[in-house]
Amino acid sequence: MTRVEVISPGPLTTLQDLGRPGYAHIGVPRSGAADRPALVLANRLVGNDDGAVALETTLGGPWLRFDGPAVVALAGAPVRGLAMNEPIELAAGAELRVGTANRGLRTYIAFAGGIRAPLTLGSAATDTLTGLGPEPLRAGEVIELGRGASRSKPPAVVNPPAREPVLRVLLGPRADWFTAQALAWLTGEEFTVSHQANRIGLALCGPRLERARAGELRSEGLVPGAIQVPPDGRPILLLADHPTTGGYPVIAVVHSEDIALAAQLRPGARLRLCAASVRP
Repeated sequence: MTRVEVISPGPLTTLQDLGRPGYAHIGVPRSGAADRPALVLANRLVGNDDGAVALETTLGGPWLRFDGPAVVALAGAPVRGLAMNEPIELAAGAELRVGTANRGLRTYIAFAGGIRAPLTLGSAATDTLTGLGPEPLRAGEVIELGRGASRSKPPAVVNPPAREPVLRVLLGPRADWFTAQALAWLTGEEFTVSHQANRIGLALCGPRLERARAGELRSEGLVPGAIQVPPDGRPILLLADHPTTGGYPVIAVVHSEDIALAAQLRPGARLRLCAASVRP
């Protein structure tokens, strides 16, 4: 069984799978990979099940040393100098240095056989909101890999994260709390990701979305992709580790297929929103 030593963890590297759905009623987010398609792709490239435990990096990745042979694959934000979206065979004693992403924010590193990690509520995902799951990687830590799976063929075409994506949104459930001008600005103006950005959500800079009515809501249920608007009018787009309830009105929800695009936006990135023609 191959063991992997963490020489350097990178800025923020966590263990992620497809999360722990079904516990929102007790205040536990689904969590899991912020860019779920990238995690699934990396796992399929090394023959794993879609939800096998892998590493999620943030802007930069770890420096790893292998004491035995391994097959790995990287997907998501491309890293200069490393093959993306294809299996990589490593010999015993090899080192893997995952540098800074040259586009996007999060790179996923899957290992044939997955990562052996304890489960909390059925998942090994690191949840930065509740603290459930393993802690982020630390220097000197050792990761144990499972037994290698059968190899699979890589897909023919893989698109890198978009530089300035357009995210589809559905209005509601509290769109009636906002002025007609705010609704027009929501899908007609450009926004920028602020430095208040993490796995919980993205605070967006742009036009202030004014309310048509005063007051606050009682806490309501939230989903990934919900766009809350605090009293200051600055929208917040919720991601994987979002709280399960909140009192700010939700003006719109990002289409489920576009949440991965939002998860790859780094601070300073620009984006636009457009009305979705079909429901997620």
